[in-house]
Amino acid sequence: MGLSFLIIGASSDIALELGQTLLDKGHTITLLARDFERAQPLVDQGAHLIHGDALDKETVQSAVDKAKEAGEGSIAGVAHLVGSLVLRPPHALALDAFNEVIHTNLSSAFLTLSIACKTMLRSGGGRLVFTSSVAASLGMTNHEAIAAAKGGVEAMVRSAASTYSQRNIRLNVVAPGLTETRLAATLLRSDAIREAALSKIPLKRINQKQEVAATMQWLLCDAPDNITGQVFHLDGGMSQISG
Repeated sequence: MGLSFLIIGASSDIALELGQTLLDKGHTITLLARDFERAQPLVDQGAHLIHGDALDKETVQSAVDKAKEAGEGSIAGVAHLVGSLVLRPPHALALDAFNEVIHTNLSSAFLTLSIACKTMLRSGGGRLVFTSSVAASLGMTNHEAIAAAKGGVEAMVRSAASTYSQRNIRLNVVAPGLTETRLAATLLRSDAIREAALSKIPLKRINQKQEVAATMQWLLCDAPDNITGQVFHLDGGMSQISG
């Protein structure tokens, strides 16, 4: 029998890929998405949809409640894929713009963490997977805002993994490098930027969305129970080795 999963930020390319994989494996999924049209193909296959903002407490609570209902009282896992990309040096980035990056990436992750864990504590546990970036662990030009936001996500998840370690809640992070998605399309449109990016990646190739989604699905469904508080670097070795 399938389990119930919740995807926050479900209109992103990776989220849609993850949702399709979970449906194909017979699970029930609930989607929280701002762009409901992009999520429609999954809804047509039986996914539940909550249309709204991942920074709105009532909307996130509604999504968690729907996933709990679909799981007959429990949620097996939650994936948080809310993100933004602003690449500007500090002297050219207004404080409001910096705060927006923090709010979108980190505050939404905390809201999901808080509400989902409260439900999981009552139902006996579950798994949560959050998204970070190679920029959280590697100093990259003009990435100050996203590095701060995603570095915060990683630190928060490590702490939460400790907080809930005795309550059967497992929390982990995936930290992709540059990935072929709609979010990165502007960067990858330029052959010069693409070649410059490839030159910094030891494996000399760019991530595919399916690779990130597959890792998240594994963490939600199949990973050993003793994996928690970890950051999985999906960056072709960029953050860890020279090449």
